Parts: sequence; structure tokens; C-alpha cells
Amino acid sequence: MSLYTVKKLPETTNHVWLPRALYEEFNHYTQISLGTEICNCEIKRTNEFQTIYVSSTIWEGLGIPYESKVHVIPHDGILHIGPLVGIFTAGFTGSIIRPIGDRTLFFAKLLSTEKKVGAFTFIFGANHINWESGRIKGLFHSTDGWKEIEIPFPNVVYDRLPNRKTENHNILKNIKNKLQHEYLIPWFNPGFFNKWEIHQIFSTYPDVAGFLPETVVNPTLHSIKELFSKYSSVYIKPINGSLGLGIHQVIKATDEEEWYCRFRRDEKNHLRKYKTLESLLRQQFQKETLEGLIAQQGIPLFRVEDKPIDFRIHTNKDETGAWKMSAIAAKVAGIGSVTTHLGSGGIVKTVDEIKRLIPVPHNIVEKLEEVVLSMSHILEKEIEGTIGEIGYDVGIDKNNQIWLFEANSKPGRSIFKHPKLKDYDQLSRSLPISFALYLTKRSIYEPEVLFNENK
Repeated sequence: MSLYTVKKLPETTNHVWLPRALYEEFNHYTQISLGTEICNCEIKRTNEFQTIYVSSTIWEGLGIPYESKVHVIPHDGILHIGPLVGIFTAGFTGSIIRPIGDRTLFFAKLLSTEKKVGAFTFIFGANHINWESGRIKGLFHSTDGWKEIEIPFPNVVYDRLPNRKTENHNILKNIKNKLQHEYLIPWFNPGFFNKWEIHQIFSTYPDVAGFLPETVVNPTLHSIKELFSKYSSVYIKPINGSLGLGIHQVIKATDEEEWYCRFRRDEKNHLRKYKTLESLLRQQFQKETLEGLIAQQGIPLFRVEDKPIDFRIHTNKDETGAWKMSAIAAKVAGIGSVTTHLGSGGIVKTVDEIKRLIPVPHNIVEKLEEVVLSMSHILEKEIEGTIGEIGYDVGIDKNNQIWLFEANSKPGRSIFKHPKLKDYDQLSRSLPISFALYLTKRSIYEPEVLFNENK
């Protein structure tokens, strides 16, 4: 679909000038909209091909933030321009230089894709909303830095709340509920995944159940011993964990009655030896039960220089609402690390770099893509709300068997520090905005279908 540059004319009329192709089809339209704001207008014609001119009266009435490239979505006598996409988050600092603290650069990069997609994209939190006026003081980013601009409520909200604790705050839950159900604004990527719930969902689908390591929820000494009767190592990790925090690898020595535990604490990797499994669990977890944890079969992964590797894969929905793989990279564990996370000393490599080091199957990317796209379709169907992106941590063992370790609803972006992953970086940043365009069109053309799907 064509993009149009929207520009302001210093006129105190209600005129909107459309290029010839748009004018001939929509000159009878009488209203123009941005986000949830609508103004009455009179359509005029301009001789320019890709530029829409808006009088200053209409410009200010709609709250158009600046001249930019947009889509035109005509429906039922209203010309919708935009979309206007709000990214909802928390943790604002009050500084216009670094308004979201350590995450400021991440959001600046995310907003930088708006011109490529054709959208107005901004960040906002609870304190930026004025319910009485129906306006938001949104944070926009350009080459001049951050700027706060008052705009209408958006067409779509992209949820980027930073953690589970923030997400469960009553004020933030009420905002989400109000925008979704009172203002009928689509909201995508709500919530954080629970490891055990994801495991249970996939267990019921034969196409993907075979990719799951054997897993026990709220494990006991007995159930962990059962796992060790089949496997040489077991991972114990929090059900709601992220970033590799709280993960322990328990290893049973083959030639002696000793147990080893590998874990990370105080930003250091540790390895401790115990005489019994009981003493290991008691000392490492220091509580009577292992409630809130899962125990999982250890997988003998492919290794590079005797360090295990796994793969981080991102999937996103695009401008047609279809799932696609948007990024893939390998992660090599750091020395003595229990995970491949970069914060534990891991390093990122491209798949091509890995192929030159170890004999992974030549069609490994295609195989992994098929698996994660199948999983994305399943999660979309089974999890409440609209999902637009998922991050997967997947491993391959020495028999070329694929294993799923984790699925994340708000995947981190540490892999994109690798210089050869720039294309993946840009694609995976632009696709959420493209998906917001898709949701905007659905909410305009068939709102009853869209909102019934997500009840």
C-alpha cells in the first residue's frame, strides 16, 4: 500500500487536499481521523502525487505531531491517517534526555522504524494520560532527541511493560482494561509467559510435544531422583524466571557418588560439589519445598570448544497478520556458565559462523523455522490476548534432535549486538509497528471480528 507524506498548510479552514488518485475516489468523504480523534473536513484536490495537505485548523484539531509518512485507511466516510501507535511502558525517569533510563536506547531504536513502516509511534505511561481531554502527552523521538507532544489516544497499543511485578500493578491493569474495553483500542503482547503453562500447552499438540524436555513442576527429592534414573543432568529453574536468573544445573558424577551444582550468583559462575543430592538441594535452595520451580531433563547439546550452544529465534506477526521468523542466532555459553545468556559470559554467533565450526545439519535454519512457526500458531490460539512477537530458546542435541527450552512474550535483544545481525535487528524492530498497522485496519474494517477474537 502507498505511503503519503502529510503536511500542514497555514490556513484556518477545514480543508484537506488529496492527490488525484485519492481525490477521485474519496472526494465525497466528510471526516478525517488520527487515532481516536475525528474532525469534519472538506476534501480538495492537489496536483502532487504522494502528498496530503491539511489546514492548520484540522492539523491542530487532530493533534498531528509532525509532518511524516502515513497510510490512508478510508472507511465509511472517514479518512483515517496513521496509524498512531502507542507503546505502553513504565519506569519513566522524568528526564527528557534519558526518559526511560537504561531502556531509552532500546525505545529510540524501536521508534526509528516508523517512517519505513508509515506510522506515528510514541511511548507513554500511566502519568501521560489525560482521561478528561482524551489526550496523551506522548514521547516521540527524532534526530533532535526526545520530545513530548500531546496527541489523541492511539489506534493500537503495543505492550512493553518491563516485568511481571510492574504488569500486576492495579493502576496499570486498570489502564489496559479501560483502553481495551471502553475505548476499543487493540492491545497486543500483554503478559509474560509461565514456563509450566507453555509446557502444558505444547504437551497437548503431537506436532510439537516431541520437542519438549521431560519436565516436573514443583519437584521433590523423589521426582528429581526419578529424572536422574534416566538423565545425567537436570536443570532446576523458576517457573516465572527470565534472563537465565535462578537456573541451577545439577550433575551426577558417573564414576563416583558425588553431585555437582552449577549456578550463577553475584555476577559470578559457580560450581559446587556435594556428597548427596539431599544436601545439594537443601544448601542451594534453602527451603523445605521446591514450589515455584521446575526440574527439567538436561540435554547433551552441540558444543563449540566444549561449550554448549543453543539458538535464540524471534517470530513476529507482519502487516498481513501472518507469523514469520524475524531473527535467528546462536549463543555459546561462557566458561563455567549454566546458561548461554550474554550476562553470564555467553557470546553470539551467526548460524553461518556455527556451521563452519560444528557439523549441524545444512538445513537447520529451515527446520528450526518450521518448529517455531508451528509453536507460534499454537500459542496465538491458546493464550489470552493478541500476541505479536515471541522469542524462543531452542537447542539441538548430538543426534540432531530439536529441543525447546523457553518461549518469551517480551524477548530481550542482546543478540543484536552482533554486527552481522543488523538486518534481523531492523526487521524485528519494524514488524511490531507493521503488525500495529494490521490491527488498526482490522479495528476499522471489522471491529466486531477483532474484538470477539480476543474476548
